[in-house]
Amino acid sequence: MEYFSNALGVFLNINQNINQKQPTITGNKMKFDKDKYVKLIIYILSKCYNKPNVGKTVLCTLLYFIDFNYYELYGTLLTKETYIKSKKGIKPKHFKEVTEDLIGKKHLFLRKEPYYNRIIHRYYLTIIPQARFSKQELNLINLSIDLLINHNANSIGKYTRKDPPFNIANLGEKIDCRYVFSRNNKYSIRKIKQKNK
Repeated sequence: MEYFSNALGVFLNINQNINQKQPTITGNKMKFDKDKYVKLIIYILSKCYNKPNVGKTVLCTLLYFIDFNYYELYGTLLTKETYIKSKKGIKPKHFKEVTEDLIGKKHLFLRKEPYYNRIIHRYYLTIIPQARFSKQELNLINLSIDLLINHNANSIGKYTRKDPPFNIANLGEKIDCRYVFSRNNKYSIRKIKQKNK
């Protein structure tokens, strides 16, 4: 009986450890930074205001690549957002909550617009953005945007599907940022930066 009791204790301990949130490279748990997330959404929209291809899908994917590119270079996500793999692509956990809050505060509004043979959801700013990022953050954000700014929902979806973190995750599962270190030359932001020097 003692043997089974000890075995059960070991099993429960292992199971508890598996269910704990994954730490960053530095060993600290990542807590969602809503303030930085809001600023990033506003900054991206200010950069893309004249791009009719940038709807909700492209915006969500830009957030994903900025966060994961930042993780590849600096070992932490810029906004600490959680990204889920869905049938439609990237699903940021807090996106709906944050954008609805911004719409409620009249900082932006949402409009459904025709884009070729489909309807896209476009967000428009009603405030003047004030970018408050460090030089390191801003350089990475701008590079990530520039690399993907001309994609539409269809082409950015095809591009994302081959990114190792997204590709490895199962549908409905959290995308593990640690797989950025499996990226090849096409996706590795470190290698892209070296190439552009």
